[in-house]
Amino acid sequence: MKKSGLTHLDAAGRPAMVDVSAKAATAREAVAECRVRFPVAVATALRKAGMATAKGAVVDTAIIAGTMAVKRTHELIPFCHPLPIDGCRIAGDWHDQHTLRIECTVRTTHRTGVEMEALTGATVAALTVYDMCKALSHAIVIGPAKLVGKRGGKRDVGEMG
Repeated sequence: MKKSGLTHLDAAGRPAMVDVSAKAATAREAVAECRVRFPVAVATALRKAGMATAKGAVVDTAIIAGTMAVKRTHELIPFCHPLPIDGCRIAGDWHDQHTLRIECTVRTTHRTGVEMEALTGATVAALTVYDMCKALSHAIVIGPAKLVGKRGGKRDVGEMG
């Protein structure tokens, strides 16, 4: 069978976790972001309330949820390796008048990178924002979510702060 170039397929074309045992453990870092767009009236109300709702502090709760998700990424994404997380930082701030930008930075020293952990942390944090604000409107839009950059491993990608 012709090799597809996809790393999560074995020689027979079946799904498989990548064997990283021959790789050297190196410092790895990834940054991902996810945006949450609110209707104008909701953004105005959230700003006025200091980003709090009846459920509590929106960004603080999202940071906790995103951090928990980073640590459990391997339980959610089938072929992700369980990784020791050396560091995780999640921040949420206004990108514009009605869009919150959530950024998740994850670090490890291991044989494989933390892109999926950073993406998972950013998106779960965004989902948490939605959950905490949905009583105000169901017209909240999540996304895009994207990898901003990564360092370590075979190649560096994107921008790192």
